[in-house]
Amino acid sequence: MDLVIGIDIGGTQTKMGLVDQQGKCYDKTIFRTRDYPDLEKYLDKIKETSDNLIKNFGQPVNILGCGIGAPNASSKNGTIENASNLVWKGSVPLVKKLQERMDMPIRIMNDASAAALGEMLFGCAKDMTDFIVITLGTGFGAGIVANGKLIDGFDGFAGELGHVDMTLGDGRLTGLGVKGGLEAYVSATGLKRTIMYMQSKYLTESRFRDIAYNDLHGEDITKAAEEGDEIALMAFDYTARIMGLALANFTAFTQPEAFVLMGGLTNSGKFIMDPLKDYFEKSLLEVYKGKVKLILSGMEGKTAAICGAAALIWENHKN
Repeated sequence: MDLVIGIDIGGTQTKMGLVDQQGKCYDKTIFRTRDYPDLEKYLDKIKETSDNLIKNFGQPVNILGCGIGAPNASSKNGTIENASNLVWKGSVPLVKKLQERMDMPIRIMNDASAAALGEMLFGCAKDMTDFIVITLGTGFGAGIVANGKLIDGFDGFAGELGHVDMTLGDGRLTGLGVKGGLEAYVSATGLKRTIMYMQSKYLTESRFRDIAYNDLHGEDITKAAEEGDEIALMAFDYTARIMGLALANFTAFTQPEAFVLMGGLTNSGKFIMDPLKDYFEKSLLEVYKGKVKLILSGMEGKTAAICGAAALIWENHKN
């Protein structure tokens, strides 16, 4: 059975699994990225986990390669460079070092760009030539496809839309130090920061007044919104307004048929999606109104990032 190892490297967790040509992920496993501040030991863990996935699969497999999605990853250099949410700093030659441990084709790409390839091969963009994938996790990532081609950029770093300066009010810093940058507002982390901002701005009673920032989680905010907590509802509306304006601006770049949204923030459902669609449509230029869809990922949520990474290898093995 032909399979690909898919790896999603996140600031908090690393997710791995075996993915077939239809985008089905087998035996997903997770370990904490931050538990391995030493890069060599982290790569040893990748090798060990890969071997265990293959050994425990239950039938003989032919591994075609290993695809990796990671923040600030260059597909052309095989490196991760100055990623704000990872413990290893500077330019990390990840592919070169992993190749010393795993004798197979290995490709790496910005995680959102990898997700865009995944949507083309396995998800809801199989018949689209122009779309933008937006990943809403710890940060804000974007994978851009135009005229049927992934926009990778001169050096493999295209699509860093999360660090576009929105010049918003207090000018929050993104993880890369961009003042007023989008991901400081529109991400799971940004939503938490907005909860604290709303509590400082309004005297409205809220369950969050007794919760410290580090104890606050996205699912808590969604649950509070379901219960009518005004601070939570205002935070979602504020996030959706900024995101709606940003996506309307991005529409003018390539006129995508759709924005495909994925990541933890989308789990908030109607509390983020309903106001987002409203603000987005109102912010679009007249020529784009009613033409651009906002849809959720067509890949299974818990394994979408792994399948996107595996698409880096599978795109070279299309039927």
